[in-house]
Amino acid sequence: MSRSGTLKAVAATAVGLLLLSGCGFKGANDMPLPGGADIGDDPYQVRVQFRDVLDLVPAAGVRVNNVPVGRVDDVRLADGSWNAEVTLSVNGDVELPANAVARVRQSSLLGEKYVELAPPPEPQGGAGQLVDNDLIPIERTNRNPQVEEVLGALSLLLNGGGVGQLQNITQELNAALEGRGGDIKSLLGNLDELVGGLDAQRGDITRALDSVNRLSATLNAQRDDIDTALRDLGPGLQVLNEQRGQLVTMLQSLDRLSGVATNVVNQSQDDLVHNLEQLQPTLQQLEAAGDNFPKAFEILLTYPFPDAAVEGIKGDYTNLYVNIDMNLSTIIGNIVEGSPPPPPEGSTPFALPPSPAPELPEVPGPGLLPGLEGSERQQSPEPPPPPQNGGEESGGPLGGLLSGGS
Repeated sequence: MSRSGTLKAVAATAVGLLLLSGCGFKGANDMPLPGGADIGDDPYQVRVQFRDVLDLVPAAGVRVNNVPVGRVDDVRLADGSWNAEVTLSVNGDVELPANAVARVRQSSLLGEKYVELAPPPEPQGGAGQLVDNDLIPIERTNRNPQVEEVLGALSLLLNGGGVGQLQNITQELNAALEGRGGDIKSLLGNLDELVGGLDAQRGDITRALDSVNRLSATLNAQRDDIDTALRDLGPGLQVLNEQRGQLVTMLQSLDRLSGVATNVVNQSQDDLVHNLEQLQPTLQQLEAAGDNFPKAFEILLTYPFPDAAVEGIKGDYTNLYVNIDMNLSTIIGNIVEGSPPPPPEGSTPFALPPSPAPELPEVPGPGLLPGLEGSERQQSPEPPPPPQNGGEESGGPLGGLLSGGS
């Protein structure tokens, strides 16, 4: 083979290889960027919808906790809407919850745009796991403000008179604080003391909050009872509302009565004090009577019988047992020698003083009375001696004649 034929064969082989390699080349975006994320051998794709993706382009990065974990494969319009749908390729070793959120962020002030994936906020918490071909809806996506937007808002503040307003605020603050440095210093000192006192009473404040928490729990446990009480309170308030006129009239009458009563008390104050002073001796005598006064009332309700006879009363009659001693000598002895005993100590002031027994002539014996058997020369028997207890049970001259029983 000639040298020219060899060159032609090599050139044809090179052109063929170039054509074969060009069949799978999609352009510069298909080439991996230096320092880009390693998506591994088994990545999974996630579709994310945004209202605005700014200038996000394919091959941009995908990060989790600021660590590159994937790249943007495609940016296009979502079917049937004007929202953007971004297709992401994420490393298969990265695990995210199924309700993950996405945000378009910027790496620095003038840096590139990238998509940040993160779990949902803490109150919501993660659920499930993000898998291949999952969709993150537009409700869980957002973007950060851009530098252009911040500068535009600042320009509106500066050009719209905001600086003048800040100047007025500064002047007013200077006017308010001028000459009051000592007061401001004292205020800061008092504030520091207040904060220190609150910190010292932190335990008490915590216990108070715990008590309020327990009270709230108790009220919550009795919520049905409280609800019932509040519902039942309505009819009561309605009745009070219906009787409002009467209540007002009553209060007005009470006000007039209090005025009259005050006037009466003021005018009769001296007489009232004098009457009370005159009543003092009577009260002193009642106090001196002591137990005698209530004892005197014991027979008042059962007169003429003592209260001990109440149990013997049956309807309109009472039971009474009487022992009558008809011994003539006993009767005469009681008449001659019997005398009422002196009143015991502490007796009622109504007790009668003892009186001496009258002197009676001697009674003739049985021998002087005609018609009696064995009365010729017999002497009258000696009367029995009086009781040894001083006549407490004899009851005076007739004590031996009548002796009550129950």
